[in-house]
Amino acid sequence: MSRAATETALINGPDGPIELIIDTPEHVRGIALVCHPHPLFHGANTNKVAHTLARVFRDLGYAALRPNFRGVGKSVGEHDNGIAETEDMLAVISWAQSRWGGLPLALGGFSFGAYVQTRVAARLAEGVTPAGRIVLVGTAAGQVTGARSYTTLPVAKDSLIIHGERDETVALANVLEWAEPQELPVVVVAGADHFFHGKLHIIRSIIDRAWSPLQ
Repeated sequence: MSRAATETALINGPDGPIELIIDTPEHVRGIALVCHPHPLFHGANTNKVAHTLARVFRDLGYAALRPNFRGVGKSVGEHDNGIAETEDMLAVISWAQSRWGGLPLALGGFSFGAYVQTRVAARLAEGVTPAGRIVLVGTAAGQVTGARSYTTLPVAKDSLIIHGERDETVALANVLEWAEPQELPVVVVAGADHFFHGKLHIIRSIIDRAWSPLQ
């Protein structure tokens, strides 16, 4: 019988508490940070895509941490367009490493959360614990709905990029334009909108096919 568990926590961030949902497998073999969509457009760590990513990571043997960005739930602070959010996410990783040690690290993000994770990955690449696996879904890149624009950073060539064919928030063309100079493959889910309504199981199957459980 599986002893996987879900808990909530409040940890200290740079500007105050950060609220987390933590999905922990029976045997923790890695640490995964999962970031939710835009907090000013009702994004939270309970988002279904973020939840799906966390559960996939958990089933792969990672302790999956889903923070609420600043200003959401019990997380303190004001939205900062990804700048302060990056520092917050690095603090979450440090906390996780103090709990579980120097295990393999993975990053997952959806929409604005994917954009933030490109910034987190760049910072980690400068240190001694780069992310070993990255999966980005519905990545915010270029001009998106709501008069927002993102200069999304490049990621490692083995990153897994998933996007909906009919994404009405971030046009597929935006992500292809971002990926092309990186020679980065993009997995396109036919018929999927931005929130992958009715398609969440496909996200899971794509990741399962790409990554075997940690050994």
